[in-house]
Amino acid sequence: MRPVRWRRPSRTTRRTLRSMADSAAKLEPLRALNAICPYYTMFPLDFPLRVLRGRARRGDWVVDPFCGRGTTNFAARMLGLSSLGVDSSPVAVALTKAKLADARVCDVVRVAESILDAMPKRVTVPQGEFWELAFEHSVLKQVCWLRKELLRNCSSDSRLLLRAILLGALHGPRTKLAASHLSNQCPRTFAPKPDYAVRFWRKRRMKPPVVDVIEVIRTRARRYLSERPQHTPAQVVLGDSRTADVFGTRTFRWAITSPPYYGMRTYIPDQWLRSWFLGGPSTVAYRPPQGEMDHRSADAFADDLRKVWKGIAAHAADDARLVIRFGGIADRDVDPVGLLKASLDESGWRLTTAVSAGDANAGRRQATQFVHGGPAPKEEHDFYAVLA
Repeated sequence: MRPVRWRRPSRTTRRTLRSMADSAAKLEPLRALNAICPYYTMFPLDFPLRVLRGRARRGDWVVDPFCGRGTTNFAARMLGLSSLGVDSSPVAVALTKAKLADARVCDVVRVAESILDAMPKRVTVPQGEFWELAFEHSVLKQVCWLRKELLRNCSSDSRLLLRAILLGALHGPRTKLAASHLSNQCPRTFAPKPDYAVRFWRKRRMKPPVVDVIEVIRTRARRYLSERPQHTPAQVVLGDSRTADVFGTRTFRWAITSPPYYGMRTYIPDQWLRSWFLGGPSTVAYRPPQGEMDHRSADAFADDLRKVWKGIAAHAADDARLVIRFGGIADRDVDPVGLLKASLDESGWRLTTAVSAGDANAGRRQATQFVHGGPAPKEEHDFYAVLA
């Protein structure tokens, strides 16, 4: 057998590779805003970027019917594309809106200062042992006043970004240096359950820290807003993606999403503190949230997914592409690949490719939610479909 000789890539190939490298280098500083608030159910930013880069055309609209933390929408913005995000969780919608907003660091800090400057001496705060140990009293007053004012008015980009910064700073680990969160020791990605948190803090005699709220906001605003992608037209809808009218009148060329995995039903309880900041109750609500997918059986779940795919197909361009990342959890004896394929039957889409995305533990993906004492995640797959 003759040895294979290395051949220098052609000039065109070298130019293409250099162009791709330059493009990636330019996008790198713009990623910071994507981390404005941690969220359990998310896939890596590189996933939608890889799908769209070099394939999407200027003027294309991108849709994510389960937008979660807004990763697909943010990837579209980084590439100068317009997008629509839909989710039934107020937390998801708030974060996605922030990632599509545009404001300077000084604007966000100025809004926060103006709100707190108008804070009265008496502010209503939630009562109970959890709230006494979670936040120092003066910090809790400021958090509650900011919450009240942002619930009253959150129409500007500066306020949308301030709200997301506060959601990200609301709870998290304490640090030895400058405070980066407003709470006593807490997880960063999910809210602690009150009874467990109280036992944890009391056993360790941990008191909530006195925090300079404005300084936390300023520090985080500098971290996430110093470099911002160019503003692009976008829309975010709080709604049920199983209803076709939620997609409006747009025509989409790209749909990139990661639906809830069959059996994952703790989105709202796991984010109850952030849900409270957005107007929810000050206690954990364990009942199934409104607009939740049907988890009673795999067939019912596949039927609900099919409704979503049909809705997108009704608003898709002739050459549209649907890309889905999907996996499963070990305590549900269901093959996630078979479930997802079944959901595409008679949906208006034809599956062309299904490839492994690896173990969900290998990256920050949706099923990592179940590492914390829950059922283990299964392998994830990426599914590619075209209009049937």
